[in-house]
Amino acid sequence: MIALTITVLILICLVFSLWLSYYLGYKKHLNRHRVKRYPKRTGKLSLFTDGNELYTSYFKDIRNAKDSVEIQFYTVCDDKICNEFLAILRQKAHEGLTVRLLLDHYGSKNVKKEQIKRCRDAGVKVAFSHKPSLPYLLFTSLTHNHRKISVIDGEIGYIGGFNLGEDYLGNNPKLGYWRDHHLKVLGKSVDDLRNQFYRDWNRATGEKQTYVPQEHVRETGGIEHHFESTNGAYLQETFLAMVRRAKRELYICTPYFIPGKELTDELIRALKRGVNVKVLVPFNGDYPLVKEAAFRYYGLLLPHGCKIYRFYQGFYHSKVVVVDDKLCDIGSGNFNKRSFYINDEMNGFIYTASFINRVKETIEEDIQRSELLTYESYQKRPLLQKGREQVANLFSRFL
Repeated sequence: MIALTITVLILICLVFSLWLSYYLGYKKHLNRHRVKRYPKRTGKLSLFTDGNELYTSYFKDIRNAKDSVEIQFYTVCDDKICNEFLAILRQKAHEGLTVRLLLDHYGSKNVKKEQIKRCRDAGVKVAFSHKPSLPYLLFTSLTHNHRKISVIDGEIGYIGGFNLGEDYLGNNPKLGYWRDHHLKVLGKSVDDLRNQFYRDWNRATGEKQTYVPQEHVRETGGIEHHFESTNGAYLQETFLAMVRRAKRELYICTPYFIPGKELTDELIRALKRGVNVKVLVPFNGDYPLVKEAAFRYYGLLLPHGCKIYRFYQGFYHSKVVVVDDKLCDIGSGNFNKRSFYINDEMNGFIYTASFINRVKETIEEDIQRSELLTYESYQKRPLLQKGREQVANLFSRFL
């Protein structure tokens, strides 16, 4: 009996210490970081929804670089496309260019150490974001830099939802064809992407590198937009404002739909005032419990007329929110608690109607390849799935 009591007390102390590590780490994190809203700009934006088309353009631009390559990804792994990517970076470093590669410690854990060494030996500067550290070990282990930012010669930028790997070309037999949204950026806002890259680089390395704005790049007209970075906070407030702004229609595209109470309540208010709300998610999940965690919110929204579409022709990874024809968000931030409370994200907000309507066309194309979830079928879920949903809800902040 004494041994059992001691064991229970040890477990309680362990759980409390882990909770305290997370809570104090999160509070310190919030005190150090604020949302960074870059100025509204105009420039040229190109939209990619297919991995093959994106990588063709992206790799060509890197190969043609003359001065510098600055790249940040959540996921780079050990496969054919990633090895080709790393080989290009080594070649550019051999040519004398300044090449920096910033990877998330967890998201890119499958990159082999030998590959990193080869890059560094070739002159590529490689760093990792968010390495777990004391005294807030649990919090630092859970938080990730989820941004995808590339800047080439200070003049070409890329931002969006795609990472690097064969999965994003549709070559994963379990996930199938990969659907996502990514932007290529030309114009003055590339300076803003570069600014954010160096903010993250300096944070990861302890360096004090500064970037030199491209003075010859001017506002040239075109697509009106701005970028916004968040660090485990404030993205929820941005999405709340977007939902409140909707008058006619609202599209929400995300692989992980875990909005939490505030956003769910706001979505219900939008539905009650007549907004046509469409949510597009993948039919199958790519991580444990994320699909199950979403069902709690489906059950709250479906009775009010929300349309839930589940993409079945592969995996749907887009992070897009569209409000009428007035505002469109494309970036790395998901419509889930992890993006709201833990991850570092970078999103682009677009205001030009012609571009927004093009994005809506791609969403409607994907809806044609999706299954509409009805409230009747939702209610007929198997008991085992309902049990998994309860477990998922316990961990929904971290999914």
